[in-house]
Amino acid sequence: MTVIGYAPGAYDLFHVGHLNILRHAAEHCDHLIAGVVSDEVLLLTKGRLPVVPLAERMEIVGNLRFVDGVHAEVVPDKLDTWREVQFDVIFKGDDWRGTAKGDKLEADFAAVGVAVHYFPYTMHTSSTQLRKALAALDAARPTGASVSV
Repeated sequence: MTVIGYAPGAYDLFHVGHLNILRHAAEHCDHLIAGVVSDEVLLLTKGRLPVVPLAERMEIVGNLRFVDGVHAEVVPDKLDTWREVQFDVIFKGDDWRGTAKGDKLEADFAAVGVAVHYFPYTMHTSSTQLRKALAALDAARPTGASVSV
C-alpha cells in the first residue's frame, strides 16, 4: 500500500526548518504532498499576510526533489483538506505536540484513521524570527531607506 503523506505549512520566508520538516516527511511516506497555506487562511488564522505570495511559495516548495505534489490549502480546517487530498499521515513540527491545537488535530485525524507524525521543531530558525530581524534592520536604516524583501 502506498502511504501518502501531507506536510502543511505557510512556508513563508523559506528556511532550513521548512527544508528539514519536508525532507524528514518524505522519509516517512511513499508520496509527499506539501500543503501550502493560502494568504487568506494565514490572515484568518495568524492575523497577518505572508511576505511571499502563495504562488511563489508553492513554486519554491514544489521544486524540492523530495516533494511529489503541492496543494494550495484554502480552508482552515485540516479535515476539509484531508477530504480533498486523502492523505494517510500528516506531518507537523513538535511545537504542536501537547498543545490544544495539536490535541484537536490528533483527535480529529484519529477519527478518520490518519496518523499524526511529529518532527523536531527547528528552534534556531523561524519565519517569525526572520520577520523580526528584517523589521529591526528596516528600523535601523536612515529615513527614506528600507529593506527590500
